[in-house]
Amino acid sequence: MAAEQNAEFVRTGYGKNAVKVLVIRREGSHHSIIELKADVEITLKTRKDYLVGDNSDIIPTDTIKNTVHALAKIKGVKTIEQFSLDICNHFLTSFNHVLRAKVYMEEAPWRRLEKNGVEHAHAFILCPEACRFCDVEQNLNGVPVVHSGVKNMTVLKTTQSGFEGFFKDRFTTLKETKDRCFCTSVYSRWRYNKVQDVNFDAAWKCVRETIIERFAGPYDHGEFSPSVQKTLYETQVLVLDRIPEVDEIEIVMPNQHYFTIDMTKMGLSNKDEVLLPLDNPSGSITGTVRRKERAKL
Repeated sequence: MAAEQNAEFVRTGYGKNAVKVLVIRREGSHHSIIELKADVEITLKTRKDYLVGDNSDIIPTDTIKNTVHALAKIKGVKTIEQFSLDICNHFLTSFNHVLRAKVYMEEAPWRRLEKNGVEHAHAFILCPEACRFCDVEQNLNGVPVVHSGVKNMTVLKTTQSGFEGFFKDRFTTLKETKDRCFCTSVYSRWRYNKVQDVNFDAAWKCVRETIIERFAGPYDHGEFSPSVQKTLYETQVLVLDRIPEVDEIEIVMPNQHYFTIDMTKMGLSNKDEVLLPLDNPSGSITGTVRRKERAKL
């Protein structure tokens, strides 16, 4: 076709999405679980499947699904990051025509049941406070790039947040406030500077706890936030300080608004006690921070 002479490939890939696995590790009567959902994508060296319909190099997506299941049995799943690394390594080393492997994985937030400080041996409850995810990408003969992340972590504080001194023009109607309700659903994704000897569980927990710490402040009196931007940036700087293995971190904090309902026409005084949650529109604040490169002597 003459039209093909004016077209070139930018990127190709295919795979299997939403491959789910529940892995149970039994140590006597004490059981541990990890449930995951994986999107796996691979890129082949040739593009003859696209160009001439030759499927001889295609590893079926059903095989990709079966591979995830089999590797969960063979390798086990310690963390979603390590398991994603195992999947990438398998496709790049088991086939001589796979050029790139990419895995996105989420972990279901199961938590062991506990009562009066005693953990249950084999019972769990789903606690969707936050979603843990990761993505790993590796090229043939290349070093894998590992990101971890947290999303859908909704937090709210009823005071110690303000927004004043912002730029105003003729379209500005927003009033300045010294005190407001601050609610956001946090998304954060960070990149590691190495893949060996990293405690991915501890790093993820540290980021999560740091986000909550900078958002809430001390538990007995809190901490004032003059803007979402400042809270976001202080969180990122603290993460880089606490986790040497993290080189870059992105945080997104959409400002989920709650407005005080005007009850004056009903003869009631509402002193920021009854508020109306608004789904949209909402402000969205984002930032990415990375370590400064050290000056070369």
